[in-house]
Amino acid sequence: VLALGGGVIGDLTGFAAAILKRGCGFIQLPTSLLAQVDSSVGGKTAINSPAGKNLIGAFHQPSLVLADLDALTTLPRRELAAGYAEVIKYGLLGDAAFFEWCEENGGKVVTGDREAQGYAVARSVAAKARIVAEDERETTGTRALLNLGHTFGHALEAETGFSERLLHGEAVATGMALAARYSARRGLMTAAEADRAATAIAAAGLPSRLGELGLDCNGTELVSHMLHDKKMDAGTLPFVLMRGIGQAFLSRDVALTDVAAFLDGELVAG
Repeated sequence: VLALGGGVIGDLTGFAAAILKRGCGFIQLPTSLLAQVDSSVGGKTAINSPAGKNLIGAFHQPSLVLADLDALTTLPRRELAAGYAEVIKYGLLGDAAFFEWCEENGGKVVTGDREAQGYAVARSVAAKARIVAEDERETTGTRALLNLGHTFGHALEAETGFSERLLHGEAVATGMALAARYSARRGLMTAAEADRAATAIAAAGLPSRLGELGLDCNGTELVSHMLHDKKMDAGTLPFVLMRGIGQAFLSRDVALTDVAAFLDGELVAG
């Protein structure tokens, strides 16, 4: 089965291939930047449900992934920026040098520079493949680092009804900025580093503050969406936080009441 399209098409096709005849082969042909650098690689396939993001799915590796940069020429800038969120993520979670490259070249990726896009795709895929090879089914905590920004981001997507109002990459971008500032709140990284992360995200035209999203909710309501997160384990929700740029880790001692208070502050700050 050929999955020609963006992340939703790849996930839907991959999940269908996983359950058909207890698994049949499929090929990923990602046409969006987000799909090329992230969702088409790694074997996670899933669909959303009213209860939450990606709650119905399976691990099912594609037989082949063909990422053609020519497909990116068909994308509007907003879609390129949304995909770029998953590019800069690899720098923030484990590669400070790549983050510096993103600071200098992120604008080129979003505006269609072919050389910059090629480097971004290759570097991102290599980073994800390395992590997936170490922890394919997310059992050791290593692969969980790929969820940087996603716990906050998925809550934002749920609050906006998984609609075009907020693209997945935009939600992840905001989520990564929130993760950085929450890490600073807990004394894990400096406020200056958190601001640096948010500035790099904003420079690509991505939202980095809750006030930009026009939400009508409070922190407790956003946290309530997190209770349906697929990573919830025995009443505990692990968060990917940072000790600095390129130093993400999985924290299992985050109190959701504190997260709600933090989000209330972020909503007031705009």
